Amino acid sequence: MPKTIVVTGASDGIGLAAARRLKADGHDVVLVGRSPSKTEAAAKELGADYFVADFTNFADVRRLARELSAAYPKIDVLVNNAGGVFGDPARTVDGFEKTLQVNHLSPFLLTNLLLDNIKAANGTVIQTSSVGSKLFGHVDVDDLNNDRKFSPNKAYGDSKLLNILFTKGLHERGISAAAFHPGAVATSFASDSTSAMRHVYGSKVGRMFLISADKGADQLVWLAEGTPGIDWDSGEYYEKKKPARRPNPQVNDEELIARVWDRSADMVGVPAVS
Repeated sequence: MPKTIVVTGASDGIGLAAARRLKADGHDVVLVGRSPSKTEAAAKELGADYFVADFTNFADVRRLARELSAAYPKIDVLVNNAGGVFGDPARTVDGFEKTLQVNHLSPFLLTNLLLDNIKAANGTVIQTSSVGSKLFGHVDVDDLNNDRKFSPNKAYGDSKLLNILFTKGLHERGISAAAFHPGAVATSFASDSTSAMRHVYGSKVGRMFLISADKGADQLVWLAEGTPGIDWDSGEYYEKKKPARRPNPQVNDEELIARVWDRSADMVGVPAVS
């Protein structure tokens, strides 16, 4: 059965690779990207609808949500794939650290604003997380901006851990959701940051150990096309299409899951629905 699938971060990388495959499989794929030219080019290639939004600006995310909601009363799958790792602890126009806002707060806001559309389709939410959630992440709800101890890697790891905690919060509220680690994908990831990861992704030697964007999209496509409760379990974080064996211990902290939801809702200005 064809689905309406909204993919953010869809102008390149695994987002575009997944969109190509989902479109080829007959789904109605909607692309969301930051770059007008790149997103339009991708949409023309696929013959797909597209929207442009800057996740460093909540006003832009709210506009995007209004446009998507009007165009698609029912959304079968929302894929929160947009994100990255950045350099210094720059603040957005909304006053939050950029990595936190782009990778977690804006997807949290967009998802909450589209919940009625997702519920109308009995739909699902898919989040592109990362093994960085375990390697670098340790969430302090009282310091989500990492004012006390900032580094690009910690900000990234925290945001990817927040993706998983958000996934579990959605599941607890009756929304089917899953997060996944795509693997180390050969993209321009971290190229404009001060993170040490830029040396891995940007060097010829490092790229020898990376996988293609198409391979990295495997789990995204599997989750988007699958049925929760049959093909995969809601609330889980997946690595290689299996629940992660050794995730960050914080992902099972029920109190933290609840506090992250409430704090995130307060930061983006939406009701903290239970």
